Amino acid sequence: MIYHLLYPLHTTISAFNVFRYITFRTIYASLTAFLLCFFLGPWVIRKLGELQVGQFIRDDGPQTHLKKAGTPTMGGILIIGAVLISTLLWSNLTNYYVWIVLWVVTGYGVIGFTDDYLMQIKKQSKGLSARKKFGLQCVVAFLTGVFVYLIPDFDTRVTVPFLKNVSPDLGWGYILFAALVIVGTSNAVNLTDGLDGLAIGPAIIVSTTYMVFAYVAGHVKIADYLQIHHVPGAGEISIFCGALAGAGLGFLWFNAYPAQVFMGDTGSLSIGGVLGTAAVITKQEILLVIVGGLFVIEALSVILQVGFFKMTHGKRIFRMAPLHHHFELKGWPEPKVIVRFWIISIVLALISMSTLKLR
Repeated sequence: MIYHLLYPLHTTISAFNVFRYITFRTIYASLTAFLLCFFLGPWVIRKLGELQVGQFIRDDGPQTHLKKAGTPTMGGILIIGAVLISTLLWSNLTNYYVWIVLWVVTGYGVIGFTDDYLMQIKKQSKGLSARKKFGLQCVVAFLTGVFVYLIPDFDTRVTVPFLKNVSPDLGWGYILFAALVIVGTSNAVNLTDGLDGLAIGPAIIVSTTYMVFAYVAGHVKIADYLQIHHVPGAGEISIFCGALAGAGLGFLWFNAYPAQVFMGDTGSLSIGGVLGTAAVITKQEILLVIVGGLFVIEALSVILQVGFFKMTHGKRIFRMAPLHHHFELKGWPEPKVIVRFWIISIVLALISMSTLKLR
């Protein structure tokens, strides 16, 4: 809205010409989202406490987590609200991609909120059933794939990291591929959200990385120089990713160990879903496996643990899954697990950035 209100004034006041630059608007979208979370955080936490929206801690988890019982959860509404407001303020709202990411973050936010609401407020022990939750995720993701596919100049080829001449064209199958990326990322982030600040830290790193990817993909000259897919209009997604990173930083202020609030499924499902969508829009879908490698590792640890348990009738690969619990049970203090996982996420992001040149 700020963009649409102030940029047209550049014809009479040249200073307003600065609003045409994506980099300028990305910076201020990030700051806006951060400040919204930072200043509204205490009020949101207090209200969640008054509503008795406290975190439920499983008895079969690490015993050190029992002290976290009752900590306000559903803090994802703070992240989503800040991202929505910042994006609407600083983005070009005539851009189709902007509305796609807003649709995803809202859609997955509603799914997560419904699950949290049933569990935390209605006190239904399991919230949404796994089948209903997964089904709703698939519906939102499939529709998103359709929305992207219907864009006239959108390229349905898939980018393979490090191989510039390998780009298989999936045609209409790209819809299913996009849905798989979105649903997979959403659930991977959800599984990672198990320690104070563990999920939001890598989410900030991944969103910042895709902020760069979006800017590069949307800039025809840079995209041509780096020999990557140019996606007209994708540059506006930088603003959204910047807002997500800023909101993540603001939320981390309260979510850092020891956490005053948890994001809940409201936050983890929506963040994961929209990061997958950003990967699809920027044509860096497979690279998300590296950028968000920490999320992938966490998800794989659960898959391997469950599969091995069933195949061997009770044996385990890890002491507990997801992987962060394994290291907790090995005796690592929670802050050490968190920071070391952040370090891994940063390293993976740097490797991913290098692929822009290594093709």
